[in-house]
Amino acid sequence: MEAKELPSYQSSLPKRQVVAAMGGTMLSMFLGSIFMTITATAMPRIITDLGGFSQYTWVFTSYIITETIALPLTGKLSDMYGRKWFFVIGMSIFVVSTFLCGVSQSMSQLIIFRALQGIGFGVMSALGFIVIADIFPPEERGKYGGLMAGVFGISTIIGPTLGGYLTDTLSWRWCFFAPLPIGVIIILLFIFMFPQIKVSHEKRRVDYGGVVAMTLFIVPLILALTWGGVDYTWISPIILGMIAFSIVMLVIFILIESRAEEPVIPLKLFKNRVVAVSSIVAFFMGASFFPVIAFVPLYFQGVLGATATASGGFLTPMMLSAAIGSFISGQLLSRAGGRYRFQGSVGFIITCVGFFLLSRMTAETSYATAIFNIVLIGLGSGLIMPIHTIAVQNTVPYSIMGTATSMITLLRPLGGVVGLAIVGLILNNTFASSFIGNLSSEVKAVVSPEQLAAIVDNPQALVNAEAQAQLQGLFAGMGSQGTILFEQMLSTLRNSLNSALTQVFAVFLIVAFLGLIANFFLKGIPPYRSKPGKPAPESKG
Repeated sequence: MEAKELPSYQSSLPKRQVVAAMGGTMLSMFLGSIFMTITATAMPRIITDLGGFSQYTWVFTSYIITETIALPLTGKLSDMYGRKWFFVIGMSIFVVSTFLCGVSQSMSQLIIFRALQGIGFGVMSALGFIVIADIFPPEERGKYGGLMAGVFGISTIIGPTLGGYLTDTLSWRWCFFAPLPIGVIIILLFIFMFPQIKVSHEKRRVDYGGVVAMTLFIVPLILALTWGGVDYTWISPIILGMIAFSIVMLVIFILIESRAEEPVIPLKLFKNRVVAVSSIVAFFMGASFFPVIAFVPLYFQGVLGATATASGGFLTPMMLSAAIGSFISGQLLSRAGGRYRFQGSVGFIITCVGFFLLSRMTAETSYATAIFNIVLIGLGSGLIMPIHTIAVQNTVPYSIMGTATSMITLLRPLGGVVGLAIVGLILNNTFASSFIGNLSSEVKAVVSPEQLAAIVDNPQALVNAEAQAQLQGLFAGMGSQGTILFEQMLSTLRNSLNSALTQVFAVFLIVAFLGLIANFFLKGIPPYRSKPGKPAPESKG
């Protein structure tokens, strides 16, 4: 296989420009990703001030939808027109919309401005990993890709603490105001220091039909997966209708892309085995790792009895190990010549072991054991994160580098949304059947069917002291016998939640194992050379 030549600019950029561009890119990734956790921390106070509890999920859903749409569009357009000014525009949208979030006077305003914020972050997120391929030759991309992936892990650690501190000491609005100066600095860095790389691309026709069809495929799908089992039953007409509409638009999108001169996502990309396999692996990785972040605090708080503050803090070891794993993986990619398949397999095996151990936990499991298990998942997932993006970048032609990279970046969160919807359904059904089936007849005689149904729908007694006191009040008039029955009910709740969550972790194990199988098909990474005349290193799986 002929070695791939690299664009000449990669050897001509001044070091200070490379450092400034990479530093600005990493800062933008950090700033964008940290707002995911900061907003979650501040939401209870925001609802107190602005009201609109029924619109709670839209603050997050609007952000996810617009970010998801912006990812592939940015990748394609940056291939056509270059990266620099898209970065400036994306960061500017993000800064302005973040300020507007801080001055919102209603939940409706906040949702609209969060949607704008999602567009800005989608642009930055798409370009963040593409820039690595712009600036660095293939043999160096791994270590910088690992650093970029680690930024997300670090932001997840810092975000909740920073958000809680700003909310408690100043106001929830300062969660949006405080980072703004950093955003302005990043914009200036991009304007004056980011290289204006000319992209060779003769055709400049935007595929408007593909853009519309892709949007109408993604938006209903995300809404259906977000609302299903929460706001509507899965078999309700609105959920089934949105899923059906999304499938139809996917078919239309494929037909449009197969005929378009400049498709948003060229279907010929999937004829490349590395791209096809990496896309599948990225989806499975996203479907197993991102949703588990939502369930770890629930396990520590609802099953092991940790406080709300402590349960969120238990995510720190997991995310820190993910950041370390990403850094190690990137360094190995660069120093060992790109053993993509081998490193990916090691990462998935470690992740599978972690999920297997989680699926074997009980209500008596110690904190130390549970932390060890989630650290394994973080480490394994971190090892996987940079691999397939770098593999794709070192395979596809430079003219479609942005499109291919943004597609891999898109599939991880999309996999996360699908995975969260599936395991959410399993969690609810398993918990309900286990709780009702294991509840003693004595407790059922005291608690009415309506009260039991309310507890099944929202088992707040496991995570909220006030709800637990209200539940205990049902047995208050029964003396010591009432205390025994209350403890029985609480134990049944805890064990039922444990049973449901361990099944969820078992599903994640299956998904991670599917990712491992798909990763075995990752072969044929092309050799590369940094400069004309330099021997190409041996291609490795």
